[in-house]
Amino acid sequence: MSPAVPERLLRELGRTEGGAEALGLLVRDQHTRRLVLLRALLEAAAAAPASVCPPGALDRLRRDWALLEGAERADRDAVRTVLLYPLTGPWAQRCLHGLTAGAPTPGLAADLAHFSALAAAAAIRARLPFTGRLTAHGGLLALPTLGALRTRPGPPAPVGIALAEGRVTLRQEGAAPVVVRMEDGGARSGDPRWLLVRTLPAVRAGAAPVPLDDIDRYRAAGSGPERQGPRADTSLDDREHTAWAASWSGLESQLRVGGAHRPAEAVVLLRCLVPLAPPPGSGPDGGSAAHCSGTRREAFGAVLSSRPTTPAHFAATLVHELQHTKLAALSALTPLHHEGTAARYFAPWRPDPRPFDGLLQGAYAHLGLADYWQRFALGAQRVSHRDPAWAEHARCQEQVGAVLPALAGSGALTPAGRVLVNEMIAMYHRLADRPPPAGHLARATAYVRTARVIWRQRNGS
Repeated sequence: MSPAVPERLLRELGRTEGGAEALGLLVRDQHTRRLVLLRALLEAAAAAPASVCPPGALDRLRRDWALLEGAERADRDAVRTVLLYPLTGPWAQRCLHGLTAGAPTPGLAADLAHFSALAAAAAIRARLPFTGRLTAHGGLLALPTLGALRTRPGPPAPVGIALAEGRVTLRQEGAAPVVVRMEDGGARSGDPRWLLVRTLPAVRAGAAPVPLDDIDRYRAAGSGPERQGPRADTSLDDREHTAWAASWSGLESQLRVGGAHRPAEAVVLLRCLVPLAPPPGSGPDGGSAAHCSGTRREAFGAVLSSRPTTPAHFAATLVHELQHTKLAALSALTPLHHEGTAARYFAPWRPDPRPFDGLLQGAYAHLGLADYWQRFALGAQRVSHRDPAWAEHARCQEQVGAVLPALAGSGALTPAGRVLVNEMIAMYHRLADRPPPAGHLARATAYVRTARVIWRQRNGS
């Protein structure tokens, strides 16, 4: 789909960096894949048996596709805002899986009907007048990137929609219409039944605000964090949004502590945040056990996270998760290894065995964190800031060092993977040139040694 990645860009990425050219290459490839996926969805629907995609559903998909095409002719960039939104990816993958399963799958009809909401949101952003009929599920009709209409709870319910003279009118039987206006890039209404997608300020001046999406139907379904317990199935209230904004405040300066490339990659790669509930049993002290985060390969540009308690930990969360975003996109662009999927490797950040790809992903993300916290510690003026940063750096550095031999010793690395891993090793040694205070290093070494002993007791050698 894309040309091979030049070696100099692989080296940049191997250092957990990546300038405008490298990041632009990853973004363009991911966007191309998304558009191909959407076209494949329509073709899969046409090829699916009537038991999977009934004629009525196929006709509706084709009408929605025609609306999308009309909207794109009116304003291509506005439509791409919706089609390339991170959370459109999980929805499209679910639809494609259901259409190609060969037999009806639970929820497929509702997933396919969501295409109407997607097309409507694109037409609204493109200011293309239209009328249509959408379906609310679970008391909510979500229009991706815009907001949602709160409807009466109960079974799926039809909602009429029309865009005329710059106003969106939503009508549900037996209820007064809701009027929404596009203002300042947002869909706003004075009616309390309309829920606006909340945002956080741009990472830096001139960039776009970051959606804090607690509305989209596909924001966390089937994701790793949700499978492990934390959920994203409730909306934020004003108090919670204020708390998120407080943690986000000053984020750019905190990211810049890790180098100019950290805020730059956040501006390019971060397209939405999905708020998660804290892990079960977590306390209010703000420790690492009270926080969880993750990314999804099919939701390029999204970071799922419970609320970090400080801007510094918010910055570290983004550094960590955006390394996963970069490496997943790079792996899609060019194979990095041919190892199998067997989970058999020790990773000191997990209690369970990891497949090789998971080991590479974890080492890469922790290397980025080791770099960030070392820079933070070296620049900190107060001991109360410096000591926790050194502790975080030492732990991440020792964790990476514990798994690099397994990565370097693999005979299944591709040439691109070998370049990447070699650069990771070189960066690991450069970080070691400025070691943490001896006490932090000793504690980190003991932590990793203990993790290895416990892992062997649970999982064998």
